[in-house]
Amino acid sequence: MTDHNTASNPDFPTRKFYGRRKGKAMTKRRQGLIETLLPKLALDLPDNDTVDPSQFFEHKAKDIWLEIGFGDGEHLALQAESHPDTGFIGCEPFMNGVAGLLCEVEERRLDNIRLWADDARDLMDALPDGCLGRCFLLHPDPWPKTRHHKRRFIQDSTVKTLARLLKPGAELRIATDDADLCDWMLYHVEKSPSFEWQAEKAEDWRTPPADWPVTRYGEKQLAGIPVYMTFLRVAEKR
Repeated sequence: MTDHNTASNPDFPTRKFYGRRKGKAMTKRRQGLIETLLPKLALDLPDNDTVDPSQFFEHKAKDIWLEIGFGDGEHLALQAESHPDTGFIGCEPFMNGVAGLLCEVEERRLDNIRLWADDARDLMDALPDGCLGRCFLLHPDPWPKTRHHKRRFIQDSTVKTLARLLKPGAELRIATDDADLCDWMLYHVEKSPSFEWQAEKAEDWRTPPADWPVTRYGEKQLAGIPVYMTFLRVAEKR
């Protein structure tokens, strides 16, 4: 896959990836889907150029939504099933999670999902301005040790890139059950003039949006109290 390492992200000067690529051995079915279905859904990016994401889909998509770090893929699959006219791009470098989404795609017969099984920042660098109608970042790795905070996905640079990619009126949805990470992400996104937090009362961030699908992960007893933050992409004031 193409390396889109650029100097435009000062928080990631060497574009180093942190995290697992593989976990425990996969079942025969999952390994088979990695070999047969993934090549059909995996994205191929041009070198040093932008790409129109609508071209990723056989049928014309009314909108393009992005999920960064989709875990086992259940949320992404349920969103895609509920919005068949929308094209979904899922980013996940952990191959066991990719295999989980491939199972969902096969079982639900979804044709509006494409995959980037690598660093999401590389894909984001290749997408054009204002191409996304929504972006999900759900329960990212909290990297709790102070010396690892630079590994957290939300940094000033990624917020700036998300602002570039999201069209006016688009939503950035973030969820976490880690209190320290919640404060970190809220601070970095809220200080951007491109985003407005939509919460008006505590219930707004304690309760997921009405169209948030119930997943097996969401029903688990999480480490802390889950927080659901929705930010609106707004025009910057001059």
